[in-house]
Amino acid sequence: MVVEDDEGIRDALCDLLESEGFDVASAVHGRDALEKLRGPSERPDVILLDLMMPVMDGWAFRSEQQRDPALADIPVVVITASRQADLASLRPRAFLKKPIDFDELLRALA
Repeated sequence: MVVEDDEGIRDALCDLLESEGFDVASAVHGRDALEKLRGPSERPDVILLDLMMPVMDGWAFRSEQQRDPALADIPVVVITASRQADLASLRPRAFLKKPIDFDELLRALA
């Protein structure tokens, strides 16, 4: 699942991942992601999470995800333009800086 508010980045990530054979779902912010994750759809193997988004940012999403036993074990790869972010509390599987290097993204997903 790609959780990213920037439509161009979200679409590019989804297109790239789909071209690599991944089934991809997307969300426009953290609240949208939680609603989809808690719905009847298939559970994702990984979440690509932007940190800076409206409605519910990545920090708030990750906090909610970690508190929900049904979602807490889904790995998260953080994607952000922020160079100052303290990521220790997020416990991401990987951290990628924007602009995203697609080869690096694929390695993180592998």
